[in-house]
Amino acid sequence: MPSDPHWIWILVIFGLATGWLYHLSVTAPTLDNAAASPLKFPSSLEDLHSLVNTLTLYKSDHISYIVILFCSAYLYKQTFAIPGSVFLNLLAGALFGAEAGFIVTSILTACGATNCYLLSKNFGKPVIIRRFKTRLEFLQEKIEANMDSLFYFLLFVRLFPMSPNWFLNMASPLLNIPIHYFFFSVLIGLMPYNFICVQTGCVLSSIKSVNDIFTFWILFKLLLVALVSVVPGILIKWWKGKTIKMD
Repeated sequence: MPSDPHWIWILVIFGLATGWLYHLSVTAPTLDNAAASPLKFPSSLEDLHSLVNTLTLYKSDHISYIVILFCSAYLYKQTFAIPGSVFLNLLAGALFGAEAGFIVTSILTACGATNCYLLSKNFGKPVIIRRFKTRLEFLQEKIEANMDSLFYFLLFVRLFPMSPNWFLNMASPLLNIPIHYFFFSVLIGLMPYNFICVQTGCVLSSIKSVNDIFTFWILFKLLLVALVSVVPGILIKWWKGKTIKMD
């Protein structure tokens, strides 16, 4: 509902963030090179290749601009739960290399998701409850069943390759998940995903499809990592149950 004051604030914040990105794009340093293409979010590997070629032209003389533009674009997508982070992770690898790209994307993922958390907490509650009531109730049941090991449960959910991260970002404050649990579960839990994407971005020319990144074997390894994260929670529950019986 446009008349809802919560919607108005969300639209204002979205408009300001969009205006900032537009300002960055129109004030980009001038390039005397016909190979430069317009700056826009990539939605395909063809778009990504063109963007990498353009931004690489800026790197030697305008690295600060590249960093500000990339960080702003990444936070924008994460804050407003816009799909397509895989392309920005690939872009990070192509522009900054494996190590720097991994560090930058991991930090930006956690910060951007936390922005989404705060936006949802302060302005999005009525909208999210109306739209996702059933999914919220399901997730609430799972959280209540794992309260003794909440952080490990959140870590598992993030590590699990099929989890809807955009929904978890919006729903977490409504389910009273502490913000520090949220931040560090995102930071740690999405590290494997970020690492795989960034590392692949370093050899972008050999990638023909996004499906080439997430092969069956890679998804299987991500699933194993997710399952390992559950072990501490299971041990905590077992130990608490054992203690209660002893008492």
